[in-house]
Amino acid sequence: MAQANFKFLIWIGLLSCFVVCGSAQQGGSNCIKANAKSCADCIQAGPNCGWCKNATFLQEGESTSAQCDDLEVLKTKGCPPDEIENPRGSQAMPKNKEVTNRVKGAAENLKPEDITQIQPQQVQLKLRIGEPQTFSLKFKRAEDYPIDLYYLMDLSYSMKDDLENVKSLGTSLMSKMKNITSDFRIGFGSFVEKTVMPYISTTPAKLKNPCTVDLNCTSPFSYRNVLNFTSDGNLFNQLVGDQQISGNLDSPEGGFDAIMQVAVCGSKLGWRNVTRLLVFSTDAGFHFAGDGKLGGIVLPNDGRCHLDNNMYTMSHYYDYPSIAHLVQKLSDNNIQIIFAVTQEFQPVYKELKNLIPKSAVGTLSSNSSNVIQLIIDAYNSLSSEVILENNKLPKEVTIEYKSFCKNGVNGTGDEGRKCSNISIGDEVSFEIKVTANQCPEKGQGETIKIKPLGFTEEVEINLEFICECECHKDGIPDSPICFFGNGTFECGACRCKPGRIGKLCECSMDEVNSEDMSGTCRPANSSEICSNNGECICGQCVCRKRENANEIYSGRFCECDNFNCDRSDGLICGGHGECKCRECECAENYTGSACDCYMDTTPCVAGNGQICNGRGICKCGVCNCTDPKFTGPTCELCPTCPGVCAEHKDCVQCKAFNRGGKKDTCEEECSHFSLIPVDHREKLPQPGQYKAQSHCKEKDIDDCWFYFTYSVDSNNNAIVHVVKTPECPTGPDIIPIVAGVVAGIVLIGLALLLIWKLLMIIHDRREFAKFEKEKMNAKWDTGENPIYKSAVTTVVNPKYEGK
Repeated sequence: MAQANFKFLIWIGLLSCFVVCGSAQQGGSNCIKANAKSCADCIQAGPNCGWCKNATFLQEGESTSAQCDDLEVLKTKGCPPDEIENPRGSQAMPKNKEVTNRVKGAAENLKPEDITQIQPQQVQLKLRIGEPQTFSLKFKRAEDYPIDLYYLMDLSYSMKDDLENVKSLGTSLMSKMKNITSDFRIGFGSFVEKTVMPYISTTPAKLKNPCTVDLNCTSPFSYRNVLNFTSDGNLFNQLVGDQQISGNLDSPEGGFDAIMQVAVCGSKLGWRNVTRLLVFSTDAGFHFAGDGKLGGIVLPNDGRCHLDNNMYTMSHYYDYPSIAHLVQKLSDNNIQIIFAVTQEFQPVYKELKNLIPKSAVGTLSSNSSNVIQLIIDAYNSLSSEVILENNKLPKEVTIEYKSFCKNGVNGTGDEGRKCSNISIGDEVSFEIKVTANQCPEKGQGETIKIKPLGFTEEVEINLEFICECECHKDGIPDSPICFFGNGTFECGACRCKPGRIGKLCECSMDEVNSEDMSGTCRPANSSEICSNNGECICGQCVCRKRENANEIYSGRFCECDNFNCDRSDGLICGGHGECKCRECECAENYTGSACDCYMDTTPCVAGNGQICNGRGICKCGVCNCTDPKFTGPTCELCPTCPGVCAEHKDCVQCKAFNRGGKKDTCEEECSHFSLIPVDHREKLPQPGQYKAQSHCKEKDIDDCWFYFTYSVDSNNNAIVHVVKTPECPTGPDIIPIVAGVVAGIVLIGLALLLIWKLLMIIHDRREFAKFEKEKMNAKWDTGENPIYKSAVTTVVNPKYEGK
């Protein structure tokens, strides 16, 4: 009993020493600011933080958190290198099969699952918080890769002419696709609309034949699978040839229902794990989620297969799928969709294409006669681009991509996920960086899957998080060292049970308050406990939480925070830095208390290569002009200054032609440049020949134009090139002018005479016509005048007998 009391007194003495003498080291590094209570806390504070597990490492009065510091600092303080816990991340590739070098005609026996286009296939990463792991992913398009193509056709009445051309599609498409792959299969399905009002007429006669009486159409249906995948083109032609057109009432069709069933009914249609193409052929728009309410259908599409005897049976029960739902299902099932639509609906489906990755739009002729070439062109377009996607990331992990494409084209960010213009046999690579930002709550591993859109192959990334130190395995639970079993002694320190704090877990957070141990919660020469930003519990500051979870108090005495830094444009640290302990840590090329000063002088460089045209100082990316006459972004503007040409005009005149306003004072005032005469304007210096130059055209007192170029060479010497001979206006030629005037007067006179003569002729003809008209209209009396005696007398001979 006496021995037990003795041990108890020893522990009380140690506790008193820690309480009275303890004062934790206050450092500036993130490792110290993390105030780590255990080795696990330390290694999660950052990849440069290490933990000294030597129990004798701490100096008298230092807290447990002093065992965590920068690696170099720990060595400087005397911690042996083999006593420093500093686990590092690692990577392994359990499945790393080389990409297949397949040549058409030489590897026909390879099954689709034996062809490898992406490498590696499985990666195992051990991640330490803040330490990224980077690996390379290789992609190579294999030649002669198998293709499954499903042709989904709108069979509403407006597609009647198109059906005739599709009936021979099987054998023709088989023949064309042989140039691309020797393993090609094709399937066929059709759609019309939901079989409820108001999409179709539900009268018995219209349900039997929705077209006019003289046209025999089949009953309307939502989606029908006509032919599972086959390599028999003749069978395709035969079954498609038996199809009949149907009809409905509204212009948008129920194509989304059909696309959903084609995507999710893979086992019933016979999709293989190969390149999957879906050709959607229509001449109309589409219904989407919400339109089903018009027919009283309110249940969202469930994204499951509902084919019974090759017919979609739940069109009257489930609404149309949304675009996002379709995108998810097409991606999950590695289906690339080709919209073969008429010119009228091109804009609509191009907008839809922008929402569906790995999709294409082709213009369908009025009778679908060009559908084969459309499919081949769209396939070549889709297969020439590889876009990587990953499944939903765990909240603890971030991922970054960098692409290395053909011809040295690299991409980062979103562009780092893809490469374009890839031909068969081309090999591209991607650099993938995975970083853990925190440890999972339950400590379990995670799995990420990365795959190229439209391809079945994927990379499986298994993640294991390094959240504990190796020495954690050797910990002693309920160790008497940790105040009678209130913690686990591991890695040279006590790891307290929940609710216990202190170097030796000697304090209960529920029972001990701040007043008796507040001395260890105050910085030297300060009366503020925990900087008024926290509470002193068991001799240690517990910082206060704020309403905004992103705003954090930190530090040994809660003296630091990440939200009280200087601001610029309303942003902490101007958006160009990180607030650390109330001071801005600026990004590269930024400085200032609010990181609002841009150090790069590029915005200040003028066209002549000088900073601020040599007339100012570049400060924070902005020119401060030292000469008050000059303004502008690069001090290039001078509203009150004469132009270069006007400034040197008189000197050029006096030196080149011995005339002008400075002719008498030329030697004194015009010696600041050298004069070089040239014969023609073409021989003046061309742009770029000198560091700075101005091309001038000026007029002298004789109205003559003279040309010169004012230049500054690399040694800042002024040089003027001037054309020897000014261009003077020539005097007028009198004789042509006089002759022209006389000729003009004569011509005008002749023209006037001709006009007068023409007018007189017209007038005379009008008068004569008027006279003729009046003569015709006159009514004369044609009776005999009784007074009239003829001038001729006729005498008859009575003896004349006519012989």
